[in-house]
Amino acid sequence: MPEVYVAAGSNVEPERNLALAVGRLEREFPAVRFSPWYRNRAVGFEGDDFINLVAGFATDLPVREVVARLHAIEAQCGRPRNAPRWAPRSMDLDVLLYGDLVCDEARLKLPRPDLLKRAYMLGPLAALAPGVLHPTAKLTIGELWGRFDRTSHPLVVTTPRSDHHPPRGSGR
Repeated sequence: MPEVYVAAGSNVEPERNLALAVGRLEREFPAVRFSPWYRNRAVGFEGDDFINLVAGFATDLPVREVVARLHAIEAQCGRPRNAPRWAPRSMDLDVLLYGDLVCDEARLKLPRPDLLKRAYMLGPLAALAPGVLHPTAKLTIGELWGRFDRTSHPLVVTTPRSDHHPPRGSGR
């Protein structure tokens, strides 16, 4: 059964929307685990800070079914399918890794190409699963994070407000 890692991020009511997404992920994938939550600047546009995390779970669902369920969770958090790419987001859920699957199709690229370029994806993944081997880089996520230039896009661990409970399994 493949281990799946999903990046989650929001900069529109981020604590509320991430808490909602976490709850939905827990219902869809009961054994899901979560990284700490991280605050960081918007990338690619001027906007409010994002809060990001990574979720990990094992599933026997095909990758396209996982993506469909993630799109449904995005919609429940108020994100339309036609949302602009570099703009504020109520919720963004992206599959980073689906086991060791390598896929380069128009609508599905795995491992996610920007995983190795974005601190807000790689950092939380390294906190959650440092020993996982990246299927094309052939280094562990922890090794890749250790080599990453963190000064260009710093991450700050953040704790959700008390009315937005932290996800279970996050170590907080």
